[in-house]
Amino acid sequence: MFSARRLAAALTGPLLMLAAAACTPNPSHQDAKPPSSKPSAPSSGDKDGTLGLSDAIGRLKMARESRNGYERGKFHLWTDADHDGCDTRKEVLLAEAVKKPRQGKGCRLAGGSWRSYYDDKTVTDARKLDIDHVVPLAEAWDSGASKWTPERREQYANDLSGGRSLVAVSLGPNRTKGDKDPAEWMPPAKDATCTYLADWVSAKLRWKLTVDHAEQTKLQLTAAACPTTKVTFTPAP
Repeated sequence: MFSARRLAAALTGPLLMLAAAACTPNPSHQDAKPPSSKPSAPSSGDKDGTLGLSDAIGRLKMARESRNGYERGKFHLWTDADHDGCDTRKEVLLAEAVKKPRQGKGCRLAGGSWRSYYDDKTVTDARKLDIDHVVPLAEAWDSGASKWTPERREQYANDLSGGRSLVAVSLGPNRTKGDKDPAEWMPPAKDATCTYLADWVSAKLRWKLTVDHAEQTKLQLTAAACPTTKVTFTPAP
């Protein structure tokens, strides 16, 4: 039989091997980050993450706006970046469908239903939906996109990775919105206010777009009614 000392010595080797294995990163997972169902708010030094709405608004830089030189055609719309036959518009419709549409040849969509959160209405005909840039193209131009390359403006116009940069909404409220910012227009559905502010601020932070004085004031005042609203953003590549 082992003495206590011999037993401890016999066990020490395997235990040290196990500890070393546990501390040695798996090469295939060295860059992986553990999932988090509730991300913590970043410190002041973080560049992305989840913030309270008021804190997120505080990160926006204020500057004067200028629409000099703006043309909608300077933003290349509805590309098919992954070459799967579905352009950006169709990708948003597929992603946001409450009831998935049937997908035919050439990504032709039929059926399906969508919830337009701007006016809290259900839409069952994709032709009656616009894909809205939450921060309109002209507003983006005013706020910094005028200095971008054509390639970056194309990325912005087709931003499927931003989470809420593009949304499917009813034609009516989107046409009324046009190029307006929150100081000039807000969604007609009362329950949409906090969501819209979060989407707007997230898009501006993601693309490092500025705000003007009236816009910032409106955001700050309206955010007071949204104390639990969170803003999640990731800087655009």
